[in-house]
Amino acid sequence: MKECKIMGKQENLEKTEKKSAMESAGAKDPHRYDDMLFLPHHVSSSHPPMSMENRAAQFSPFAALTGYGDVVKEAGRWTEQKIELDETEKEVLDRKLRILNEYLKIDAKNRPLLSFTYYLPDEKKEGGSYVTETGVIRRIDPYQKRLILFDENRIGDGTQIPVENLLGIEEV
Repeated sequence: MKECKIMGKQENLEKTEKKSAMESAGAKDPHRYDDMLFLPHHVSSSHPPMSMENRAAQFSPFAALTGYGDVVKEAGRWTEQKIELDETEKEVLDRKLRILNEYLKIDAKNRPLLSFTYYLPDEKKEGGSYVTETGVIRRIDPYQKRLILFDENRIGDGTQIPVENLLGIEEV
């Protein structure tokens, strides 16, 4: 009888060792949750069901680096360097400005429609772009060295163009 008890204990010990060896090796019973497979789906009585949009939003990606996309886009944006006019081009532009200034003094009502091409410096980074503005000139400010166009209603000041950034003046 004593031998039987010893044998039983030894068998239990072997089974326990086998079971712990199987569990540590990662081999688990593939049918251990079979009893739960066909249970009804639980629906909470205290919490309303989540909408499909909110459920999908849980799994949507997030921007880990806020603003990084804007920085990359800004770095990829092209700007132009300002063109320096040679002496001949400066003289032609200066002559056109003097003629325009005299015309403004003589005939204040009949002002021509002109097209101005000028360099507009970029506010965020080095460089800028060339812009062509078409309009009627209101006045030339000799102190601030700017051309001031009428606004769209021809009442007040509109676009102000620094003379130093002016590239060309053409009659439309």
